[in-house]
Amino acid sequence: MKTKKTILNTGFLLAALYMPSMQAENPSCTMVQDNVTIYQSKRPDSRLFVSKAVDDEITRVSKTLKNAKLAWMFSNCLPNTLDTTVHYRIQDGEDDTFVYTGDIHAMWLRDSGAQVWPYIRFANQDEKLKKMLKGVILRQIKCILLDPYANAFNDGPKDSYWMSDNTRMKPELHERKWEIDSLCYPIRLAYEYWKVTGDTSIFDDRWVKAVTTILQTFKEQQRKNDLGPYSFMRKTERASDTMLNGGYGHPVKPVGLIASAFRPSDDATTFLFLVPSNFFAVTSMKKAAEILEKVNGNTQLATECKELAKEVNNALKKHAVYKHPKYGKIYAFEVDGFGNQLLMDDANVPSLLAMAYLGDVDIKDPIYQNTRRFVWSEDNPYFFKGKAGEGIGGPHIGYNMIWPMSIMMKAFTSRNDKEIKECIVQLLNTDANTGFMHESFHKDNPSDYTRSWFAWQNSLFGELILKLVDEGKTDLLNSIP
Repeated sequence: MKTKKTILNTGFLLAALYMPSMQAENPSCTMVQDNVTIYQSKRPDSRLFVSKAVDDEITRVSKTLKNAKLAWMFSNCLPNTLDTTVHYRIQDGEDDTFVYTGDIHAMWLRDSGAQVWPYIRFANQDEKLKKMLKGVILRQIKCILLDPYANAFNDGPKDSYWMSDNTRMKPELHERKWEIDSLCYPIRLAYEYWKVTGDTSIFDDRWVKAVTTILQTFKEQQRKNDLGPYSFMRKTERASDTMLNGGYGHPVKPVGLIASAFRPSDDATTFLFLVPSNFFAVTSMKKAAEILEKVNGNTQLATECKELAKEVNNALKKHAVYKHPKYGKIYAFEVDGFGNQLLMDDANVPSLLAMAYLGDVDIKDPIYQNTRRFVWSEDNPYFFKGKAGEGIGGPHIGYNMIWPMSIMMKAFTSRNDKEIKECIVQLLNTDANTGFMHESFHKDNPSDYTRSWFAWQNSLFGELILKLVDEGKTDLLNSIP
């Protein structure tokens, strides 16, 4: 939807994108001179990682964008992960990359995989960037082997704020919330890196052991024989930060689906069979199987991965579909195998809306399209609409807070130019004049936002603009006044 602009945009000086930069935390984002708004780069003077290929692309794309603020935000957001969160080094003779999520100095398997995703396309143009990406994958493999149930890790053993959680914590762990997608994102990243670069060096014995561990963890959480080895409880005032029933969560009936204690938002699930994450597990197991067959020659493990993918997929067809009186057949957000289904969507990816973005369902799938209409409506309990915009939030932040990630997912999965344009306009108008994306903003006031430094959202915005430019939609972007 269109909203009132909050910044003067009467002209644009391209050189301003590359003027001496300002620290990202500086609230000042514009200089007005001669009645012309000059957008000054918000990239930090001291950057953790520099890629000439990425910088060249920023220059190229920015020159094609006529909307001053769009070009400015793109140039700030696309490199934000590289500029501020990537810690690359050689450790034990090999590439190693630890990626902060932003203002939290820990590495989430999900966030780190998503943060560096837009840079894979440049790997063959920049050897240093390629080594950095390889380092992320190798670091993720180490994390999985350290503890497949953990979602976030420290850079080496150290004290964690969550060390008192009632679960099997280790000094290397930042947090130990079991989330299916934490084991899917590393496979997605490694698979795409391989497809783009042809580099198979990442698929060594540790990779095979990691896939074996992932497969074992998924099977344990199908809970066919018992509750499995994982439980989690936390002393907290937030109900969504802990698990009921002694740390095992709501009961589930073994039907072939995989239980996830927490969502990608790090909030506890209501019904543990989280549908979007189970779809993600299906495609991830298929990708792992392809690598195991073509690179490792491990047909036995590949077959086990494919069999699990088939079992979960069949269970999704049987248990995840709900016949809605208004939208027809849609996918539920969570189910428990007993027939109970939770109808909602959360902004975090994987989500129901994002399933087509991740490639977990065909964008033309009629059930997905029905689901897409449902989640972007007031029939979704976590869809909010106000003076500043509309979009999906979630329990993590609460009422009336819209996540820009949901607006981006709507644009990523849209086949309608008008809809895409409305999404971009809303993103431009809800940055609170900072030049960056945030975790969430209030539906009536973009200046009321959470997390000023959240690299995943920034990288995702850059990825979205690159996608639209790739698809020949520069004229659409340039039609934004």
